[in-house]
Amino acid sequence: MRQLRAEIGAVARADGSAVFEMGNTKVIAAVYGPREVQNKSQLSNDQALVRCEYTMANFSTGDRKRKPKGDRRSTEISLVIRQTMEACILTNLMPRSQIDIYVQVLQADGGTRSACINAATLALADAGIPMRDLVTSCSAGYLNSTPLLDLNYLEDSAGGPDVTVGFLPKLDKVTLLQMDAKLPVDIVENVMQLAIEGCKAIATYIREVLLENTKQLEYRRGP
Repeated sequence: MRQLRAEIGAVARADGSAVFEMGNTKVIAAVYGPREVQNKSQLSNDQALVRCEYTMANFSTGDRKRKPKGDRRSTEISLVIRQTMEACILTNLMPRSQIDIYVQVLQADGGTRSACINAATLALADAGIPMRDLVTSCSAGYLNSTPLLDLNYLEDSAGGPDVTVGFLPKLDKVTLLQMDAKLPVDIVENVMQLAIEGCKAIATYIREVLLENTKQLEYRRGP
């Protein structure tokens, strides 16, 4: 796996925020809420409304031209992140409210979807949003007859199949499974298991980051 780096509280005015890096892929997430539902037609009496917006900064991919905000890929990834987060947020505890999740890719080098989910998890934890587990995400692929974990852009664009997994480690439950190309049946299990092991390693790292952040808050607060 590529090196992981994370920082909590990157956006001062958000209720929760985080920067998450996987190798050279760097994303930022900000969470606002729970707050009053803006569009009353979307209000639910028994659960919170979760909204998500995914964007890529124009400078994030260097010479590869980015499509404008609102293109099909951004809409699809926004939906994937929202559905993945809904699977872990205890929405029933916050009826008649909404939670907004904003994620932006600052630097793209493969695995942006996974990095966004991991950043959103940290931002939700920072905002104190109740979750049934920390959802984490990692990709794995199959290139030159070798299973590979956490693909970068060059590995991802080499044409081999890859799988993105979202995982709840304590519940041992897969909440997201996306495959971008066909994968032979006898290899699917190996590649998927590799991605799950990556998710577990990220969950361990995220817990360490949250624990360290709590210690710093206690230290600042004093006895």
